[in-house]
Amino acid sequence: MSDHDAFLTWVKTTLHEAALALHHGDPAPRRAIWSRNEPVSVLGAWRNAFGRQEVEELFTDLGRSFSDCTSYAFELQAYQVVGDMAYTVGFEHTSVSVRGEPDTYTLRVTQVYRREGGEWKVAHRHGDAADA
Repeated sequence: MSDHDAFLTWVKTTLHEAALALHHGDPAPRRAIWSRNEPVSVLGAWRNAFGRQEVEELFTDLGRSFSDCTSYAFELQAYQVVGDMAYTVGFEHTSVSVRGEPDTYTLRVTQVYRREGGEWKVAHRHGDAADA
């Protein structure tokens, strides 16, 4: 399997499962796929985070905010793998309860990945409302 194929399989399985778990209130799978090495950052639709500690706090808060996900889909628009770096660009379509209130939204999302110890890890995420 080529690097591109292996990365795309990871995006469609591990990354997708981590996003789905977070939207059901479980941040542990998302934490597991994030880099333990600095720098890490999130330019989020709701909140920004810079550095490992702030990213961890963000995931905890998101896990407390999300529940009862009824649908989640990542519509991949582009991706590339160059050595031990990669990126994805796409749209996340989500229906979930946020702080107990049902909500449906679409985010434009760009993520940057590093291969660490042979595994892909997220190093940066930027997401904003698709209608912004």
